[in-house]
Amino acid sequence: MDKAKLLSGTSDLVINSPDDIGITFNQHIPDAHLAALRSERMASKDNRKDYQRVASVPTEVVHKWKREGFDIFKEDAKAIIARLQKEDLTAFITTNKQV
Repeated sequence: MDKAKLLSGTSDLVINSPDDIGITFNQHIPDAHLAALRSERMASKDNRKDYQRVASVPTEVVHKWKREGFDIFKEDAKAIIARLQKEDLTAFITTNKQV
C-alpha cells in the first residue's frame, strides 16, 4: 500500500501493488453519533416544528450514491428515506414522522 489520504472525516485508500490496484472508501462513524441520531429520531414524535431534519447521511454514502447515479441534492426527502431503508441504513433517519 503506497498511498493513504484523509479528507474531511473520510479516507480514501489507494492500493497500488503489482497484484492489486483499487480504491476503497471509508468513513468512521462513532457510536456516540449514532446514539444521538437515535435519540433525535425518538424525540421527533413530539416535535411540532414546520421544518425538521429527516436524515443525517454520511459523506461516503452521499459519494457512493452519486457514483450510482442518485444525487441526494436533487432528490426529495421521500426518495432519500426510501433509499436509506432499502440499503438498511435506517440508523441515519432522524424522524419517525411520515415524509
